[in-house]
Amino acid sequence: MLDTNIFEKPKDYATVAGEPMTVDVPDDVTVVFNLPAPKPGLLAHFATHFAQGFQPKHFLGQFHPKINADADANAQSLGFENGYDAIKAYYGNSDWTDTPSPMLSKPDLVAGLPAATTPTLESHIYVADTTEGRHLVANPYFHQVDPTGQQLPYIGEQDEVYINDNEVRILKLVNAEVDYKAQSLQLASAPLLLENQEKGNYTVDLKPEITIGSFGFNVTHPDLAKREAFSNLKFREAMSIAIDRSELNEVGFFGLGTPQQYIGFSPKPAFIDDKWMNYMAQYDPAGANARLDEIGMKDTDGDGFRELPSGDKLVLNMNFSTQGIAGQTVELVAQYWADVGIQSVVKEVTPDEYRSAQSSNQLDVVMWRKSQPLAIVLGNNELWVPPFENYFGVRNGMLWAEWVDSEGASGVEPPAYVKELMADLNAFQSADQASSEFQALGENMVKNMVENLLFIGTVNAPAPIYHNNNLKNFTEFKTQSYEYYRTYPYRASQWWLDE
Repeated sequence: MLDTNIFEKPKDYATVAGEPMTVDVPDDVTVVFNLPAPKPGLLAHFATHFAQGFQPKHFLGQFHPKINADADANAQSLGFENGYDAIKAYYGNSDWTDTPSPMLSKPDLVAGLPAATTPTLESHIYVADTTEGRHLVANPYFHQVDPTGQQLPYIGEQDEVYINDNEVRILKLVNAEVDYKAQSLQLASAPLLLENQEKGNYTVDLKPEITIGSFGFNVTHPDLAKREAFSNLKFREAMSIAIDRSELNEVGFFGLGTPQQYIGFSPKPAFIDDKWMNYMAQYDPAGANARLDEIGMKDTDGDGFRELPSGDKLVLNMNFSTQGIAGQTVELVAQYWADVGIQSVVKEVTPDEYRSAQSSNQLDVVMWRKSQPLAIVLGNNELWVPPFENYFGVRNGMLWAEWVDSEGASGVEPPAYVKELMADLNAFQSADQASSEFQALGENMVKNMVENLLFIGTVNAPAPIYHNNNLKNFTEFKTQSYEYYRTYPYRASQWWLDE
């Protein structure tokens, strides 16, 4: 985690108040974390976050030059440039530790491991990876047993199937071709799923979502005219109050949701003022039009849509993935913005296409579900510092992040309120959680995030969880959320299939 040959800069959870921790290992069963400042959320982070603070030394150590003198030769025999390149392929390129081995295509090259897999603490091991999906088998070394001493997991094999087309995905669910699904399911699909659940012998539960569908304008856009417009707070205020969240709730969420602003925390901590939940969230098209007029965005060519203050045409590209946000939400928001003269083109893309465009700073508007419980924020700063999330989430300050990472050598310097957010977050994570200082820091973080409308919230609503009735020992979930790791609290290793 702290080796710059693997991670150019330490991940945020390996830092405290912006400074990296150090780690000592005095003996085989003791690890000492030396923190430059308090970080009460550290243990909870490593206990719950997908980014493990450890990796199997007996496997990855063979590629590390400080551990094995033959590291580079070992790696080169497997097609890697050197030992560090091999470690990056497994670990350094992503926090995710549940992905298949990059050597699955070379099973004959790795002795002693089933189908070229890597050691894992997960219940299942990936043994095949294609463009259609991945196949998993039970991990024979999994650390859990049931109360009778029987080795878990009960289910011996799994197929993880990739279906990027939402209509095809829903059809497979209706036809009961799936055993379990939650990710990418939106409330808009619930009526069809509920209507067919008896016939299909499956169950659909609607459960609260932690996150909220959010929109963020690319404030470091490579097109300087767009960047100037998107960076104008009046523009972002206009775009927020142009959204009719009440209608959006009725049309897109069947009236089951709660219209609200994005505040960064979900659920809202008690010490955060309720007023932020509704800040600039009231439908006010007249106010939106007035703000757009004020900043010089006029319809100069008479086509019914406003141009940029420079006179250049503005058409927002609104690429979205149903894994991250409901299509109806995007289409309705695009219409509300059109009603105040902002033209856009809505296009559904795959998650990979969306993330690739976002990573290369090419999106006009970023959109995905967003927010975190307080417990996660205490160990992880990603929602509060540029670019405001990780690769898998919503990022709209890519060049600000580059400036921060390079200590000002490249990128774009963020405004003062962003620097204040970063400083407050560092102090917040180190503060005594029973103190008035802790509460004041949290309130100021929310104030800065919300008043500057870096992200515009829409409606918080429940979402479906689907399981086939042949899937037994299935515990009803309390939330439909990635933030609580979906199946993990419900011990899916103890599910079994009734054939």
